[in-house]
Amino acid sequence: MRKETVRRRRTRAAEVVGRLEAQMPEAKIALRFQSPLELLVSVVLSAQCTDLRVNQVTPALFARYPDVRALAQAKPEELEPLIRSCGLFRNKARNLVALAQALLERHGGEVPKRREELEALPGVGPKSAGVVCIHLGGDRSFPVDTHVGRLARRLGLSAEQDPSQVEEDLRGLLPPERWGRAHQLLVWHGRRTCTARAPRCEACAVRKLCPRLGVGSPGPRPPARVERIPADRPRARP
Repeated sequence: MRKETVRRRRTRAAEVVGRLEAQMPEAKIALRFQSPLELLVSVVLSAQCTDLRVNQVTPALFARYPDVRALAQAKPEELEPLIRSCGLFRNKARNLVALAQALLERHGGEVPKRREELEALPGVGPKSAGVVCIHLGGDRSFPVDTHVGRLARRLGLSAEQDPSQVEEDLRGLLPPERWGRAHQLLVWHGRRTCTARAPRCEACAVRKLCPRLGVGSPGPRPPARVERIPADRPRARP
């Protein structure tokens, strides 16, 4: 098989996103929220937990702690019964209280839109910070969760395992204004069609663009590394 050039890989990545958009124009975040704080809290709770479960838990949580000051004054053990079913509830309870306190101390009670500032908050990692940025109109990001990472490798868009390196590869293949939308489309495709254990390749909108690496027959080897974004390129803002 002829080696794929970076230029062709970029074209293919754009075609993948275009076809997924045509198939799933309704794709959007599954978490339910009405404010930046509710979004941030929901994203923290979603770690190793389904969005469906988070949506079942948050109405009671938000009713009891309706704003950042109320959450900052809470005791972690008061939150635990409300979020127990989300898993890792003790750590999450501590992080949510500490996160609210940090928002008051560092950001005047507001949720920041810079990814760097979000990542510095308790319980907020790079993926979570990227998701919040996308939906608050902050730093343009291409957060990589398990779905996005899996699809990137199967599609031959990245050979990396580390989410930050996968994100760097994907950012090099699409223009910044498409990063957020591409993230959401890949998440939906990973949940609905290109699942981890039993991908439904026969129903896949991008099958003709996919080398199906790691699916069924071994197939071609993934690229050693795609072209990186230059180190001196600033993170784009909307």
